[in-house]
Amino acid sequence: MIRRIIVLLAVAAVTLSGTAGAVAAQPDLNEQDKKFLVQLHRVDLTEIQAGNLAQQRSTDRSISDLGKMLVDDHTKLDESVRQVAQKAEVPLPDNPNADQREQLAELSRLTGQVFDNVWLAAMITGHRQTLDRLDQELSEGSSPEVKKLAEDARPVVREHLNLLRKARGGTMSPSPSPSPNGTMSPSPGETMSPSPGGTMGPGHEGTMSPAPSPGGTGE
Repeated sequence: MIRRIIVLLAVAAVTLSGTAGAVAAQPDLNEQDKKFLVQLHRVDLTEIQAGNLAQQRSTDRSISDLGKMLVDDHTKLDESVRQVAQKAEVPLPDNPNADQREQLAELSRLTGQVFDNVWLAAMITGHRQTLDRLDQELSEGSSPEVKKLAEDARPVVREHLNLLRKARGGTMSPSPSPSPNGTMSPSPGETMSPSPGGTMGPGHEGTMSPAPSPGGTGE
């Protein structure tokens, strides 16, 4: 009887030891880390869909190539996000949030040069906002693994932003500019007429005020 009790206690000790080890192996996440994982995942999903739209709807080869780059790079980034989130037991959403889905739907209704102009402006704004979120994680996050995600993503997002700016400055004219509230509006004096069948919130006298960047809203 005594021997049996000793064996049971030994088994219990091993089990508890394994559980403690598993708990200790979990990254030390604060609320910023958890929020960032969800935000970055949603940004990745949105940028992937936006990149696919560029390949489907743009008639400009440079825009299509940028779209493919976004799909490839954000797919790779999101694989790392998923791995860290799974290890940290942070659930990730299956889709972009409601605002992002609406903004993607607006982009999907555009064609031709209007699509190219609005898409580039939206992607530029979105990547700027993503850089801000990466910097916030680096300054406020507590998990080394989550902060490493931000460190690894930053040069990729920065490269995207530089290429997007170059494309807008070199090939797209006129191009909408971001307004203070984060929405995309044409520059002063510009008008943007939608292609047949494509509209993006038409304003007065044929002007267009495109929706905010689909990649910029991560919550």
